[in-house]
Formats: sequence, C-alpha cells, structure tokens
Amino acid sequence: MNSNNRASLSLVKLAIGALAAASLALVLFVLPAEFDIDPTGLGESMGIKGMSGYQVGALTTQSGAVYQDRSSFWLAPFESVEFKYTLAEGQSMVFDWRATPSATADVIYEMHSEVDADPEQSVTFELSRGDSQRGTFVAPFDGVHGWYWENRGTEEVEILLEATGFFSHGTTYGPSGAFTKVIAQGAN
Repeated sequence: MNSNNRASLSLVKLAIGALAAASLALVLFVLPAEFDIDPTGLGESMGIKGMSGYQVGALTTQSGAVYQDRSSFWLAPFESVEFKYTLAEGQSMVFDWRATPSATADVIYEMHSEVDADPEQSVTFELSRGDSQRGTFVAPFDGVHGWYWENRGTEEVEILLEATGFFSHGTTYGPSGAFTKVIAQGAN
C-alpha cells in the first residue's frame, strides 16, 4: 500500500470519527437542549432538556391599574397570620416584607397561592425561616396569592408588607376569620 492510499484511508477514518462525534453531540446535547427531544435521558439528568423553551418574559403589559399597599401585622410568640392578594393569571406584583425587630425575629413563612381561595388547591412556592423576603411574583393562575407567617421567637414581632401590583383586594386570614380590604377605588 502506497503512502497516498494510507493518507486517504487516514483521512476517511478521521472524517468518520468526526461524523460519529458530531452525531453523538447532536443526540446527547443539541436535541435535548434545543428541541426538547431526549432519546437517551441524559439531557434531563444534566439539566439541559428543554433549555431553549425557557423564555424570559421581559415585557408583559397589563390592562388593569397598578396599586400600592402597605400592611402591618403584630404577632405574639407562636402566633400566625396569613395575607393574600387577589390576582388574575399573569398579573404581577413586587413585594418586600420584613419582621421587626430583626435582631430577635424568628419567623417561619410560606409563599403560596390558592385557586378560588381553596386551601385544598394550594401551591407552595417557598417555605422557609427568616426575617424578610423581597422579590417579584407573577400569578400562575387566577386566585389568591400571598404569605403565611408564624412567629417562632420569644418576643412580639411586627410583619411589615409593602407591595405594588395589579391587585385590587387583600385578605387577612386569622383566628377571627377572613377580612378583606379593598385596595383599589371602585373595586367590588
């Protein structure tokens, strides 16, 4: 076999190897990440399955008015309260709550939503312990969306909630029942 034949054979082997590597990359990485097709299951285990399906909703316009609310709740040791805003699917709010005095605050909190204010149809987004939380929230469905706070400390704390969003009502759920406050003028 002459050197030209050996070079040609080596070139063919390299081309076949490159084609095999590209095919493997297509099946293991490109198909799961870009097309949500995961024939081996490896894409899901690596956390890349459906990556191209993630879209940042940088702009969402709303037809309703924006309202601001400030609520305050005093909790004795081992006392709890729940407060939720009424939001339609896709409506959002920016929120900031804090427990004071923060040096002694020990609060269990749960951020959750309920369809039609039905606790049997509840979805929890965060369950934690701390003295504050802030962020944005977009309602995944029509319903009530908010927090449960429980003071696990030995001193009284104040929960101060500030929120801006597309809500018109806020409801406090406590030992005495549910009390709804109208935040928006003219809201039903």
